[in-house]
Amino acid sequence: MPIRPENRHRYPKDWPQISLGIRTGRAAGRCECQGECGRGTHSGRCPNHNGGRAYGTGSLVVLTVAHLDHTPENCDPANLKAMCQGCHLHYDRAHHAETAARTRRTAMEAAGQLTLDPC
Repeated sequence: MPIRPENRHRYPKDWPQISLGIRTGRAAGRCECQGECGRGTHSGRCPNHNGGRAYGTGSLVVLTVAHLDHTPENCDPANLKAMCQGCHLHYDRAHHAETAARTRRTAMEAAGQLTLDPC
């Protein structure tokens, strides 16, 4: 998945090599997701291979590397997992929702909107 420009500084300079090593080395070009993505569409390891056709949709598979703790600075191999774009997006969905809510809240506050305290 592309790195957003505002987050690029959080990745190590050798991220391309780290990512390639995970995708082609340990994962051997196959999605490493064992269901932790929460899609519920595969039992055991996801069958998608980089450059192949995704099961179910037939779309082109792009293998990415997910940070399991959502922290780009943490590039310990135990925190990284090769995932097809479908598994990666599903794995990150709650994190993306939190980030989007924070972004909306910040924009509203910058525009002069007050937030309500539910207490």
